[in-house]
Amino acid sequence: MTKIRVTKRFHFEMAHALHGYDGLCRNIHGHSYNLEITIYGNVFRSPGDPKDGMVMDFHELKMLVKTHVTEKLDHALMVNRLIDHRHLEALQLTTSRILVVDFQPTTENILQYIADMLKPLLPEGVTLYSIRLYETITSFAEWVASDNP
Repeated sequence: MTKIRVTKRFHFEMAHALHGYDGLCRNIHGHSYNLEITIYGNVFRSPGDPKDGMVMDFHELKMLVKTHVTEKLDHALMVNRLIDHRHLEALQLTTSRILVVDFQPTTENILQYIADMLKPLLPEGVTLYSIRLYETITSFAEWVASDNP
């Protein structure tokens, strides 16, 4: 069987703040994130089938990521649960799209968050190979499955 890696790119806007951080990123600020999801699997072989030659239909991958990742993160504010509750209450007066998470919302931790969401949702025989998340045009972090058994 032929094994192939397939990558799909996504884009979303999200704000975050790093709780207790000693630099400017302790303040609420946003990024135009670019996300690359790479999956790995056997090429489907069934002559005459419209999906013959695919690892996974790009549209199916797009809808999976859109439904479970980008629609959840786009135009949201991600903050650590350790934020002062008075500040959180004030923020909730300005927006309903606040994601309160149990981790510091760094690019690295957001990658793990996305991986944990996607891994169980992929079809049988398809695995998550890697995720690359660009926080800026010049800065990204990458999660690779083989590094995270």
